Amino acid sequence: MNDSPKQLDLAGAQARLEGKRGREFWRSLEDLAATPEFEDLLQREFPRQAIGWSDEEDSVAGRRNFLKMMGASLALGGLTACTRQPTEHIMPYVRQPEELIPGRPLFYATATTLGGVAQGVLVESHEGRPTKVEGNPEHPATLGALDVFGQASVLQLYDPDRSRTLTEGGEIRSWADFLGMLRGLLAQQRLNGGAGIRILSETLTSPAMADQLAAIKRLFPASKWHQWDPAGPHSARTAAMLAFGQPVHTYYNVANANVIVSLDADFLASGEGSLRYARQFAARRRVEGGNATMNRLYVVEPMPSPTGSKADHRLALRAGDVEEFAWLLASGLGVAQGPKAGDNGDINKWMGGLVKDLLRNPGASLVVAGEFQPPIVHALAHVINAKLGNVGKTVFYTDPIEASPVDQVASLEDLVSDLDAGAVDLLLILGGNPVFSAPVELGLGERLQKARVRAHLSLYEDETSEVCQWRLPEAHYLESWGDARAFDGTVSVQQPLIQPLYDGRSASQVLQMFTDAPEMSGYDIVKGYWAAQHKGADFEAWWRRAVHDGVIADTALSTKTPAINGAALTTPAHHYRLEGKLEIVFRPDPTIYDGRFANLGWLQELPKPITKITWDNAAIMSPATANQLGVLRETLAPGFDGVPMVELTYQGRTLRAPVWAQPGHADGSVTVHLGYGRTKAGQTGSGAGFNPYGLRTAKALWHDAGLAAKKTSGNYLLATTQNEHALDPKRHIVRAGNLEEYLKNPASVHEGADDPPASLTIYPGWSYPGHAWGMAIDLNACTGCGACVVACQAENNIAVVGKDQVRRGRAMHWIRVDSYYSGPVNAPEVYNQPVPCQQCENAPCELVCPVQATTHSAEGLNDMVYNRCVGTRYCSNNCPYKVRRFNFYLFSDFETPSLKLQRNPDVTVRSRGVMEKCTYCVQRINAAKIDAEKQDRPVRDGEIQTACQATCPAEAIVFGDINDPNSRVSKMKAEKRNYGMLADLNTRPRTTYLAALRNPNTEIED
Repeated sequence: MNDSPKQLDLAGAQARLEGKRGREFWRSLEDLAATPEFEDLLQREFPRQAIGWSDEEDSVAGRRNFLKMMGASLALGGLTACTRQPTEHIMPYVRQPEELIPGRPLFYATATTLGGVAQGVLVESHEGRPTKVEGNPEHPATLGALDVFGQASVLQLYDPDRSRTLTEGGEIRSWADFLGMLRGLLAQQRLNGGAGIRILSETLTSPAMADQLAAIKRLFPASKWHQWDPAGPHSARTAAMLAFGQPVHTYYNVANANVIVSLDADFLASGEGSLRYARQFAARRRVEGGNATMNRLYVVEPMPSPTGSKADHRLALRAGDVEEFAWLLASGLGVAQGPKAGDNGDINKWMGGLVKDLLRNPGASLVVAGEFQPPIVHALAHVINAKLGNVGKTVFYTDPIEASPVDQVASLEDLVSDLDAGAVDLLLILGGNPVFSAPVELGLGERLQKARVRAHLSLYEDETSEVCQWRLPEAHYLESWGDARAFDGTVSVQQPLIQPLYDGRSASQVLQMFTDAPEMSGYDIVKGYWAAQHKGADFEAWWRRAVHDGVIADTALSTKTPAINGAALTTPAHHYRLEGKLEIVFRPDPTIYDGRFANLGWLQELPKPITKITWDNAAIMSPATANQLGVLRETLAPGFDGVPMVELTYQGRTLRAPVWAQPGHADGSVTVHLGYGRTKAGQTGSGAGFNPYGLRTAKALWHDAGLAAKKTSGNYLLATTQNEHALDPKRHIVRAGNLEEYLKNPASVHEGADDPPASLTIYPGWSYPGHAWGMAIDLNACTGCGACVVACQAENNIAVVGKDQVRRGRAMHWIRVDSYYSGPVNAPEVYNQPVPCQQCENAPCELVCPVQATTHSAEGLNDMVYNRCVGTRYCSNNCPYKVRRFNFYLFSDFETPSLKLQRNPDVTVRSRGVMEKCTYCVQRINAAKIDAEKQDRPVRDGEIQTACQATCPAEAIVFGDINDPNSRVSKMKAEKRNYGMLADLNTRPRTTYLAALRNPNTEIED
C-alpha cells in the first residue's frame, strides 16, 4: 500500500478543459488528468486484477502460462465444466392448491413502506415462494415502477440473519410468555391510567394501527406514544406550522410544470412520491415528432444527485446557502423582504433570468424545497408557489398523511426526559433502531436502560435490541397483513404471500396485546377496521376488490388551500458564515438508507448514483476543498491502493473517514451519508464504513457550519466502479446536445461521430422472419437511480461478490449505469448511461468462443449456453462494451436454505467458471410467446417487459420487436437522436440510445 499517494494536478486538468471547444466528456478525475495509470487501464481494457494476472505474471512467460491453462481447460471441459451441485431432495404436494399451475407464477398486490409511506407493489410467487417484486401499475405512487429498496425487499424476507426467536435476557421464550408478562404489567398500569407505558414507533400512516393506538389511549389515558424516524421529513412538518399555522401535507404534479426549481430536493430519486414524479418529469423531457415543449429544471444543491444530473442549470451551493438563495428568489418575485444580493456571484447571475422564467409560467411552474432544508426554506417555497398561482395545479395541500404529525425530535426528547425521571415502567419499541440513529447527545443507549421493562420488535437483533430484555421477531411485510397511506393519502392494503418464516408478529399484532382481544389475527385487525368504516351492504365484495387491487379506491385525501401566514416571512436569512470552517452535510445513504438495509448484499454492492462507491461511505467533498486539505489524490480503481483519510471534528466529537473528491460538489462543504458503521447488522453489514450518527445532533439534523477537517495518517481501500470497465469517452459513447440547436439541426447531437451505414459490412445479411428483439434507452429520461441494476439482479439470480472482488473489477451486475461529465470540474454536467449487453448483430464474442457457448438465436439474441462454457474468457476479451461477467469463484450461495427460496426458478443459478451477461430476460420472452401461441394470437407490443424496463421510474428503457414498425421500440429507433454505441466498429448493436438534450435558459450566464 502506498502511504504517500501522488497528488492529482487539478490546475492542469482545469487548464486542459478551458482549452477545449465544444462538448467534451470525461469519466473521472483520473480520466480528466490523463494520468498514465488511467491510460494504461483504458488501453488494457480489463484491469489485471480482473483478468487474474499478478504483476509478476504480466510478462511473456505469464501470458504463455495463461494460454497453457486455457488449453487444459478446453481438454477437460467435457468432464469438469462446472462445479458439482449439492444433492437436493424434493417432495410433491399432498394437496395441490386449485389455482396453482406448476411452473407458472402467481402475482399478488400488496404494499411496502418506507418512512411509513406506502408504495403499491405486485409480488411474483412461485409455488408459495415470493421471488420478485414489481411496482403496481394501478397504484398512484408507483405506476408500475419501483425503487432499489422495494426491489431488494424480497432478499430481506429470506435474509438468514433475521431475528429468528423471541428471547428474554438471551433465553428463548414463547409469545405466550411475553403476553403473560405484558398482561400482568398492564393490570398494574390500569391503576394509574398507564402512566408508566411508553410506545416508540417510526412514522405511522396506517389507519388501522392509528385506530389501535387510539383504543390503547382510551384504556390507558396517561400512556404516551413517541415517534422517531431518522430520515423523515422533519423540516417539512415544522414548515407547515410556520407557513400555515396548521399541519399540512404537500405533494406535486410535475407533469403540469414547465419550469421547476429544486432547492436541494432530490425529488426524482428519493422521498415520498419520487417514482411518480420521475415518471411525470421524464414524460415532459421527450422530444418526439418535433415536440419543442420540453420542461426546464433548475437545481441548487451541495452534492450532485440524480435530480441534479437532469438539471438544465445546476448550481453547486452549500446546503446552508440554499436559504439565502430562497430569500433572494422570493424577494425577486416580490413576496418577501429578503437580504440584498450577497457576495455569491453565481447566485446573482442566476436570479434575473430565473425570476423572469418563473413569471412567464404562472400556474405552470413549481418550486420544490428539499426535505433536508430548514423550515424557513419550505415556507418560502410555499409562498412563492402561491404567488405564481401554482396551488391546485402543480402544488397540492391535504391534511397530514401521518396518523399523528408531531415534532419527532421533541417527541424523542420528551421520552428521554421521562426515562431520566424514572417514569417509564414499560417501553415498547416498534421497529426502527433508535439507539443507533438518535441524535448523539441524547445518549439513548444508556438512557433506555432506565426503563424497567424494555421490549423491541424488529426484523434483526440490532443495536437497540442489545439494550432491551425482550427481543421480539418482527414479521416482514410479505408475511403480514396491514395498511398504509401513499404520498397523496391513498390507502394500500398489505397482504402476506407466505407464512412467517420465523414466527414473527407484525406491529399491529403486538399492539393488539394491549387490548381485551390480545390474540386477534392481523387479518381480522385490518379487515375489522375497514368493516367498521364501510357503510354499504356489499362489504365482502368491496373487501375482496381492495385486497385484489392492493388499493382502496377513493381514499386519497381531499385537497385544500390553506392561508399563508405572512408574518412568518419577516425573519432575516439565517445564513451562516464559515469563517475558516467547513460545512457538514448529513444525508441518508442512497443504497442502505438510514442503515436499516445494511445487511442486504444487493444494496451494499449497488454502485451509488454519481460516486459509484460500493460497500462503504466516505467524506465527500469538492476537488478544490480536497486539494486545500492536501487529500486530493488519484482515486484510481479497481485494484489500486487506498484513498487518503481525513479527521472530521464537529461539536467536540471526532470521526475518521476516507475522502472522496466529487466533481460538482460545493466548495467548503463535506457530505457524509448515514447508515454505515453498524456494529450489529448481521454478517453482511456489520463493520462496513464509518458512523456519521456519532456527529449528528438534534439541533442540526441535516447540516451545520463549524466542521474542522484535517488529513490524518493511513489510507483506506474504497471499492468503486466508476473507472471499472471504462470506455473511452472520446469515442462518442454518450451523446448530448442543446434543445434549441437540435430543433434547428438534429444532427448536432451526433457531431464528430463517424457512424457507418448499416449496409457497409463484409458480413452476409441475415433475415429474421419472426421476431427481432431490440431495446432503446432514452438518455434524456434516465436519472441514474440504479433500480434497473437491482431489478436485474433479483430477476436473474445474480450473485453478490463482496467488496474485495468489486475492487478487482469482478462485480457481476448484468447492467451497469455509467456516469459521464462534461464541463469544468467545479460545475460539470452529469450524464447517466445504462449499459446492458448490446446484443450485437455482428457479435465479436461469438466468433472467438471455442465451444460455441455464446451463439446467435433466430430472433437476434446473443445467447449464453452455460453448460458449454469452459471459462476461456475469450468472449469477454473480444467484447468492446465490457458487458460480460465471469464467475471467478463460487459466488452463488448453494448452502443457505432460505436463500434457495428466493431464486427465480426460470433462470439457471450459475456456478464458478461460467461467463454470463444480459439475456434481454429471455425467460420472460419465452413465457409471453407460449401464452400468445396458446391463445392463437401474436405477441402484443409492450406485453414483454424486461426486468430493467419494468422497474424504471422514468420509462427510459423500452424493449420490443423491431420487426413491428408500429412498436414503441421501433419508433424510438427511428428518432433522429438514436445512435448505436461504438457503431464505427460495425457490431450493429440491437441496444441503441437516444441522445440527451438540455433546455438551458439563454438569459442565464453559466
